[in-house]
Amino acid sequence: MIENNSGKFIPTFCPIRHVLDRFGDKWSILVVELLSHKGRMRFSEIATSIGDISQKMLTVTLRSLEADGLISRAFYPEIPPRVEYELTELGKSLIPPIKNLMDWGQAHLETILDNRKRYEEEKEKKKISAT
Repeated sequence: MIENNSGKFIPTFCPIRHVLDRFGDKWSILVVELLSHKGRMRFSEIATSIGDISQKMLTVTLRSLEADGLISRAFYPEIPPRVEYELTELGKSLIPPIKNLMDWGQAHLETILDNRKRYEEEKEKKKISAT
């Protein structure tokens, strides 16, 4: 750890940050979950299945997942060229935690939405009373 100018300690290497950074984006978990159900898929199949992801964002996401060793990319020099993606063993090992997170989200979604609504209503009341 190092100390910054304000006297706070900053971890020089925090493993959980590296992992959470990957899955804090909008698409990585969706791609991993999709590949866990469908198996090997072409780029266009992934794009079609997800629907609202841009081609650029899908490319960035797939490259990041490949760089982390969570998916593999196979290039076939055919005409037209074919590229397929699938989960690696490391990627497959991520499925149980993702499923647990999805189950938790499903079980608590209504409560979370109610809390958000209540928070926004209270925020609006404070805004009105301050004027």
